Amino acid sequence: MIALRWFSCLLVVALCSISNLAHADDPAWISLFDGKTLDGWKKVGKEDSKWEVKDGAITGTGQPSMLVTTTGPYKNFRYRAEVKINDGGNSGLYFRTKPEPGFVDGYEAQIDSTHRDPIRTGSLYGFCHVYQQHVKPDTWFTYELEVRDDVWRGREMTRIKITVDGNELYEYLDFAKTFPEGHFAFQQHDPGSVVNIRKVEVQPLP
Repeated sequence: MIALRWFSCLLVVALCSISNLAHADDPAWISLFDGKTLDGWKKVGKEDSKWEVKDGAITGTGQPSMLVTTTGPYKNFRYRAEVKINDGGNSGLYFRTKPEPGFVDGYEAQIDSTHRDPIRTGSLYGFCHVYQQHVKPDTWFTYELEVRDDVWRGREMTRIKITVDGNELYEYLDFAKTFPEGHFAFQQHDPGSVVNIRKVEVQPLP
């Protein structure tokens, strides 16, 4: 029994070492938000919408608009952000979008806990819809994406993995490769919505 336990411990250590080696060459995460200013971001949309930094987080309020990264374009990447939406609020985390986007430009990972639109957080809007509430309103959660062009059974496609608070919801295969590359953005959907964002990071992939 002692020998078996010793072997099991060695096996765990070996697997952990292999895992660490596998991630040793991963590119570093790059922060897109300094926690103090909107440097690296620009507003696109209604002039009377408002994006500001409050208590270390980006806050979007007012009329419809988008807050878009000035860096990019990005194609293959891992992307994560900590997000909070108010009760009845609606927003979106956009990727592979245009430098001057509208609401239908680029992929949108929905941010919505209790809005009248029943398509909830975790949805890839217009492609794969989630109607179950995974995140309560006014609660911080971590949104994670992995996006890369790939080949599946001889067919080219864009592979999009959606994770909420460490729970991988699904992997969507877009054989149309609808949006080839682009920028990141956050949506201010309507005057009743208040979205907060912090710790925005990207990890470019080959």
